[in-house]
Parts: sequence; C-alpha cells; structure tokens
Amino acid sequence: MLVPSAPPQAVPVFSGFDYVTVDAQRRRVYAAHTGSRALLIADADSGKVLGQVRVGPMHGVAVDPASGHVYTGDGENDTVSEVDPVAMKVLRTAAVGGTVDAIAFDPGNGHIYADEDDGTHVYVVDAASFKLLKTITVPGHKPEYLAVNPKTHEVYQNIDDLSEIAVIDGAALTVTRTIATPEIKHNHPLVYDAALDQIVIAGGGVMSAYAAAGTKLGQLAVGGFDQCDLDAKQHVIACAGGGGITRFQLSAGAAPRQLDVTPVDAGIHTNAIDPATHAVFGVWGKRDGSGDFIQRFTPSPSG
Repeated sequence: MLVPSAPPQAVPVFSGFDYVTVDAQRRRVYAAHTGSRALLIADADSGKVLGQVRVGPMHGVAVDPASGHVYTGDGENDTVSEVDPVAMKVLRTAAVGGTVDAIAFDPGNGHIYADEDDGTHVYVVDAASFKLLKTITVPGHKPEYLAVNPKTHEVYQNIDDLSEIAVIDGAALTVTRTIATPEIKHNHPLVYDAALDQIVIAGGGVMSAYAAAGTKLGQLAVGGFDQCDLDAKQHVIACAGGGGITRFQLSAGAAPRQLDVTPVDAGIHTNAIDPATHAVFGVWGKRDGSGDFIQRFTPSPSG
C-alpha cells in the first residue's frame, strides 16, 4: 500500500493539473498547472512546493536528463518551451502550429515529441537547435499519451478514437505501423517498459499489455485512469483516477496484476513515480474549487 509521507501541500492559484513527471537525479517534481499557465516545481524528498514558472496553458512535461531542463507546451501560442527550473524562466520556444498535449523526450536522438491536443499531428522539435523538424500526421483523431523506446527510438502514440497505437520511426519521422487494441475504448494512459519490451495501455475499463512488436499479452478489468507512470526498476505502474492511485505489477508475457488502491481525492487524475525512492506524487484540484494540492506517498514496508 501507499501511505502519505506528509500532508497535502497547497499550490497557489486554483486551476487543476495535467501531466506530472519526476527528475530523480535532481530531486524535483514537475507538474503542468494548467489553468494557472505555469510549471509547478516541487521537492521530490519533502513534497513541498518550490515555485512556479509562467509558461502558458500547458499539459505535458518532459525532462532532459543531461541538463535538467523541462520541456512543456504553450497552448496559447502553439509552441513548445524549454524551461530552466533553477533560474525559473523560459529559455527558448519553438513554434509548432498546434496546441500541445503530451510530451516525450528521446535523449538518444535529441527529439522532443509533442502530440496535438484533440488533433491529428505529432510535432518533432530538435532539442539542440530548438527548431521544428517535422509535423507528423497520425491516424485518426485525438492522440493521447506517448512513450519512447530508448533502444529502437520508436515512439508509441495512443490514438483515442481508433483503439490503436501508432508507431513512429524515430529516424524517418513517419508512422510505420499501427497496433490494434480493439478491447480498449478511448485509449488514454500509455507506458513502455523497456526491460520487458512491453506497452501497457488503458481505456474504457480495460488495461492491456502488448509486446512492442504488436502481440497482445493479456488484459484485465480496471477503473478509469488518465495518467499512468512507470517505475522501471520494480516494473510497477501507478495510475491516477477514480479518486485514488492504483498500482499494478508488470511481468514478462502477461497482463498487469493489480497490487493496491490508495484513496486520495475525487479530483486526482495524474501522478508520477520517483524511481529513486519509489514514492508516488499525486496532484489534484478540489472539485469544489477550494484549492489545488500535491502530495507525496511512499510504499509501506509490507509493499
């Protein structure tokens, strides 16, 4: 089970959250504080709020492991931004021509992948020059979360309305194949476990595991989730939704197995795992408008 390691920390300005990620090396947590148009920065050890950087209406966040800089989107100006979280300022922006939702970064080729919110494109920005390299048209409409394969540099992009995953070649920057996931309705969260070579997705009350080549490994009935995050060391994923955080164990060639459910708040729908400590950070806006919060949870000694 997960247990709170500290009380919820109040976040200035009520606005709600989207994606969350952890920089385990620098001990920082980053969350898209959507309505306040800011990147929230918190301490990964205490869970305390350190500050916010005004970026613009944003959803996705990704960290460059070399520099510690954070990549975000700006939904007002249709740009991808690079934020220095130490100086707490935006360094560079790249115009992409659409509103950005989820973001993933591949340090192996320096590509920032940003999918279009309720759209049909994935934008590819070069992290070195901070220029748009290509706009990739993906099948269907409404791409959701995406993940990078660090070995092949393929990108796995969930497609909400087609019940499938579009696979993007990281060199050619084109969609080379799709993986049909007919049991999943409205594909939403997606994680990729490189050691298991396994993609896990959920939607419509079902969670499934697929080999990266496209073979289905198994499925199970679950609640509704927005974001899931992977602890690659333990092969555990944490998923936010339904008023809490649900954890699942991944294993080779099989469907995920549910471990536990931790009640949090009705407003929670995104979370992130600190791979160094295995702590889970949940963020939420109270549905009655009384405030926004971030909280750190740690696994109990028994699990």
